[in-house]
Amino acid sequence: MSRRKPRRSCNTNMELLTKEIFNNSIREAGSICILGHVSPDGDCIGSTLAVYNYIRNIRGEDVRVQVYLEPINEKFLFLKGSELISEDSGDWKDYELAIACDTADLKRLGRFDKYIDRASKAILIDHHYTNEGFGDYGMIRGEASSTCEVLYDLLEEAYIDKKIAECIYTGIVHDTGVLRYSNTSKHTMDIAGSCMAMGIDFGRIVEESFFAMSFAQKKVLGYVLSHAKQRAGGRLVYSYIDMETRKQLDAETMDMDGMIDQLRTTSGALAAAYMYESPDKRVKVSLRSNSDSVDVSRICQKHDGGGHKKAAGCFMSHDFEKNMDEIEEDLVRQMNDAAIS
Repeated sequence: MSRRKPRRSCNTNMELLTKEIFNNSIREAGSICILGHVSPDGDCIGSTLAVYNYIRNIRGEDVRVQVYLEPINEKFLFLKGSELISEDSGDWKDYELAIACDTADLKRLGRFDKYIDRASKAILIDHHYTNEGFGDYGMIRGEASSTCEVLYDLLEEAYIDKKIAECIYTGIVHDTGVLRYSNTSKHTMDIAGSCMAMGIDFGRIVEESFFAMSFAQKKVLGYVLSHAKQRAGGRLVYSYIDMETRKQLDAETMDMDGMIDQLRTTSGALAAAYMYESPDKRVKVSLRSNSDSVDVSRICQKHDGGGHKKAAGCFMSHDFEKNMDEIEEDLVRQMNDAAIS
């Protein structure tokens, strides 16, 4: 198979993905790979596995199909197909069709980005309004609660079953904070209800994949909360954890999940920031906003990150307090601009 011209992160030539194109592409491809962003979360895992199970329902074993993701948290192992996810990018097999889910730009695919360039056709399904597009066809709906919501509207009803419903519901509840965030719409609720009608154990999904924390996560949470600080007169709450502390707590990268939302719910806080050092010496930054006057994606875009108006992420320097100086300055500027207008 010949190599394609590299598809840049911003692709103004990307065509609109329709339900017909999506399903015809699945039916026609002899081999398919499914990709998601680095440090995969519930929506990423749910959408990629929903696509995998959907392909199997349509094609059976009549197609080579593989999901490529970085290691996922064990709390998502109940999803069908999770045991078949590959973390290996060393062989660089060629696929006729590549489907990227929940990925705001090409770089967010990490080491799996080469599969996009090597595929004969590349499809993007996403809900990050900062996404400028990559691949040949894309469906990007910034108003949608999750990529799983976008994906659901591309699926043919006859091939949606309980295992797909579990994946879709998981993605939706994780990106809506169990249907609490402002990105939840009537359509979101309708899809969640349709999944529930499939007989999924929705209570267990919420309890075990969203609220439950491992013992290591509990220790990290204790540290994060006990070392939390406030800025901007209490309107900004933040905390961070360096690699030395992570080693003392015996905390893996997946144990960092869930901390930002514990900070976000602080009374009086309009925004929250959480930073942690990763093994590759980078500092991961997660930002959340509780106010329409604060768009955290604007801050993250300055550092080659992105996301949504009220939830975004990026990588910044090792100087945690310097990072917070910059974040606070930008947040205060946004708040002041909103007050003036």
